[in-house]
Amino acid sequence: MSIDVPFCSQLITQTAVAPRRILSTRPMTRGRTVINLPDMEEPRWLTDEQQQAWRLLVEVLVRVPAALETQLQRDAAITHMGYVVLATLSERDDRRLAMSKLAKKVCASLSRLSHVVARLEAQGWVRRERDPEDGRVQIAVLTDAGYDKVVEAAPGHSEAVQQLIFDRLTPTQVRQMMKVADALLSSPVEVRPNPVHTP
Repeated sequence: MSIDVPFCSQLITQTAVAPRRILSTRPMTRGRTVINLPDMEEPRWLTDEQQQAWRLLVEVLVRVPAALETQLQRDAAITHMGYVVLATLSERDDRRLAMSKLAKKVCASLSRLSHVVARLEAQGWVRRERDPEDGRVQIAVLTDAGYDKVVEAAPGHSEAVQQLIFDRLTPTQVRQMMKVADALLSSPVEVRPNPVHTP
């Protein structure tokens, strides 16, 4: 199976490919053996099949969010993350949520969320309040104007998701996609540090 991988995907994934092995034997210099290199575990390079699957996944992760971003900014003058924040708050009965909890809901760092909310505040779509029970906690509150913005932007966003994802998949593939996503998210999405190798 041959896959034409776009350049953007190649840039992101190229480090996962095993480099051409330059030193196949113990290195020598001027007829003498250089100091012994420490025994290192062989890196877990991707197989050809894994490489194809990974590059396709990366392409999806690059292309789909970019297309959603373009649609929302073009049709609703809002960023994708801004829309996600407004939509998340709109799903709350009281339209409010602590910033720390909101950050987890929208999969963003607290720092990034603060920048996004600041821009939404400037548009009058969100306001921040101090928690009356704990002044250290900031609460993001969806305003009436912010709710109206979600209502305005939602139909176009939903159509974009249909075109980009669900129009291209069968019902069986959608169920498979859910299982794959659930498997990938079943444990914390983080990379363990490499163990320290000693001679």
